[in-house]
Amino acid sequence: MEAFKIEQLELLILVGAMVAIITRRLRIPYTTGLVVAGLLITFFHVGVSIPLNKDLMFDVLLPPLIFEAALYIKWKELQKDLLVILTYATLGVVLSAGVCAVFMHYLAGWSWLQAMLFGVLIAATDPVAIIATFKESKVKGRLRLLVESESLFNDSTAAVAFFLVLSFAAGESPGFGEAIWRLLLSGFGGVLTGLFVAGIALLVIGRTRDHLVELSMTTLAAFGSFWLAEHFQMSGILATTAAGLMIGNMTSIVPITEKGERSIEHFWEFAAFVVNTLIFIILGINAAYQDFARSFVAIMIAIVAVIVGRALAVYPCSAIFTATPRKVDLKLQHVLFWGGLRGALALALALGIPDTLPYRGEILTVTFGVVAFSVFVQGLTMPPLLRWLGHVPAPKRANAAAEITSEG
Repeated sequence: MEAFKIEQLELLILVGAMVAIITRRLRIPYTTGLVVAGLLITFFHVGVSIPLNKDLMFDVLLPPLIFEAALYIKWKELQKDLLVILTYATLGVVLSAGVCAVFMHYLAGWSWLQAMLFGVLIAATDPVAIIATFKESKVKGRLRLLVESESLFNDSTAAVAFFLVLSFAAGESPGFGEAIWRLLLSGFGGVLTGLFVAGIALLVIGRTRDHLVELSMTTLAAFGSFWLAEHFQMSGILATTAAGLMIGNMTSIVPITEKGERSIEHFWEFAAFVVNTLIFIILGINAAYQDFARSFVAIMIAIVAVIVGRALAVYPCSAIFTATPRKVDLKLQHVLFWGGLRGALALALALGIPDTLPYRGEILTVTFGVVAFSVFVQGLTMPPLLRWLGHVPAPKRANAAAEITSEG
């Protein structure tokens, strides 16, 4: 954080704006363009060096993205698919993590603790990458609800499981009862913390007609819920998700000014753009320093493990609901499977591994490799897949020039 100077922030925002224009014209994912920009910044020695660390990712960059995504999820729609989403976020994460751990232990030769650490940190799909990709493709409806909501909920499961495994790796031995208690405390405690902070924010919003105060309270809810939950070792991701859901669904009941609604919408849209820009450029900058050749075999095994694990997390879990009204269409399952992108969250967890563990460096490099595959291979093929499956309309070439002119 000390190395994150204001002039670097300004430069990265400028780069992000240029990348947005170029990627729109080339019709490639914005996030992929940002990672390439980060690689080029390092290659040409531009002078921007921002170390990627867990504190920067968790305390600064994740809360606004999670809050902005949750802010526009309607509770009535979420309630219908909540059981499906929770199944993906619990059973699906456990299946995916287990498959990855088995692959890395038997095929890559890693110890069980090392393999389990990697398995749980890579199991969760990344809300940052998914939300950005779906926004670009203008995906709506149940598909967007399932994919984005799953990514928000399963991050908490993976993060809690990761820190439990990390405690074993550090020499602690929490019993089964204590492990269950930690899971429940992290999950339910995070939700209650988010609702508590959001409640305070709404209380203030309901007693003011100042749109700046209203906007300030949403900012307090986004960051305050996350920081408070993490301070008490609860899930900051679930806290901010709960806060966003509550504020987004209560503004129709709690009086808010028309100017306040517009300000909140525009501010959080801009905040998401800036944070996405920073995250993916920083990923590109830091990826350039990784020795991928040294861990090439482990990275290839990990990529296959992640794909197989994701398949087992999606298709069997979806089969549970085949005979119910909440059946998940096969085409939708394909998007859930291939749209299980990995990104900033996995790297943030990997960076949280203490330097005292000898395999930290290898796990971090392999995680970078999986994220690179996710951004470049899955990220570039997601828009064509969505069009092929009929979830978004194909671009109209005749109107492309007019669209670019009007938007850019």
